[in-house]
Amino acid sequence: MSSDGPQDHQPESVTEPASESAAEPAEETQRGRRENTERIALRVLNQLNQVRREREQEFAHAADGVLPRESRDRPRVPYGIDVASAWAWRLLLIVAAGWVLAKALGHLQVVVIPIVVALLISALVVPLVNLAERMRVPRSVGALLVVLVVVAIIASMLTFAGREVAAGASDLATQAAAGLDKLRSWLQTGPLHLTNNQIDGWLNSLQNALVHWSKDGNPVGKVTAVGSIALDVVAAMFIVLFSTYFFLAEGSRIWAWIVRLAPRSARTRLDSSGKVAWISLTQFVRATVIVAAVDAIGIMIGAAVLDVPFVAAIGVLVFLGAFVPILGATVAGTVAVLIAFVDHGIVTALIMLGWVVAVQQLEAHGLQPFLLGRWVRVHPLAVILSIATGVIVAGVAGALVAVPLAAATNAVALHLASLREDTDQVEPDAAV
Repeated sequence: MSSDGPQDHQPESVTEPASESAAEPAEETQRGRRENTERIALRVLNQLNQVRREREQEFAHAADGVLPRESRDRPRVPYGIDVASAWAWRLLLIVAAGWVLAKALGHLQVVVIPIVVALLISALVVPLVNLAERMRVPRSVGALLVVLVVVAIIASMLTFAGREVAAGASDLATQAAAGLDKLRSWLQTGPLHLTNNQIDGWLNSLQNALVHWSKDGNPVGKVTAVGSIALDVVAAMFIVLFSTYFFLAEGSRIWAWIVRLAPRSARTRLDSSGKVAWISLTQFVRATVIVAAVDAIGIMIGAAVLDVPFVAAIGVLVFLGAFVPILGATVAGTVAVLIAFVDHGIVTALIMLGWVVAVQQLEAHGLQPFLLGRWVRVHPLAVILSIATGVIVAGVAGALVAVPLAAATNAVALHLASLREDTDQVEPDAAV
């Protein structure tokens, strides 16, 4: 075809901007990687040049016979080892400080965990308070109304699920007994070919272990421990409620007070880092709520189609468990599989398991990458390590808040690195 006609020129004007716009993200990514590599290389080069200049000065003094006393007394150390040792003791100091901080937070987890949970709730519902303020409602009143609405929603969800479980508990117990009989028969006639004596021996060992565990220790001490846990839970609930209210009503004033505690030279970066962390936390919590709702609705649909009991209770459990990424919804989904096994048998349980896995794959590979942007994207390995660290430090509550904190920390680190890019300069004598 001829290239002179108007029909030939029109596709070029349409496709060229599209190709250029599609190539822009890849070029920006490559440019960012190249700039990061160059910046790191320049820092290392500047530090090596500084050590080299110091050594050259020492050699010059030694040639003149005026070598400093401290240089004459200590043996010569290669500058590479000198730099490595300087990095090593600084890293050890950072690790030690982090360990001390983790231990302190572990001892104060009754206060720290509720405050972090209040931050997560505040990040989720703060748009409602802002909307009420734009409607001429005082911010304190709007914050109080939003907190009451959140409490009412959570209480209604738990009440509805509890009533469903209480109504069907007796039927499920009967079906569980029948399921155990089927399992016993399968152990005898299946590939294991166990005898009644072997099965009874295992059951008796398990029963004796449970009885020994229940009788082990001082009963008064166990009652005291249970009472202490109950008091901690009640205190944590009140801390969450009051902290959420004040974060929503006076969050800007509280943050301004925290910024004023820092030195003047660090206030600007602290303020910008806090704002970036808050934006990241807000986006992460909203995305997590959407993912949790999708997981809960998807698994509830599968349970309803397979006629599995306790559909609402399963949905509530999956919704709450999905706030622990990767592991939470999967563990909650296994409850649906177990209920399906007890109620309908192994075939229905396997179908329910496949449905749970399909919903998890859709959420992990389709929904999360779409919802989570650059500032809140966390590598799966970092998620697993964060959850493990949270469990070690604060148990289940630590697993709940570990990933949002990791996302906020990642966002702050990227923000500070971008600020440092503007201040890094190549020294005049750094060129080789």
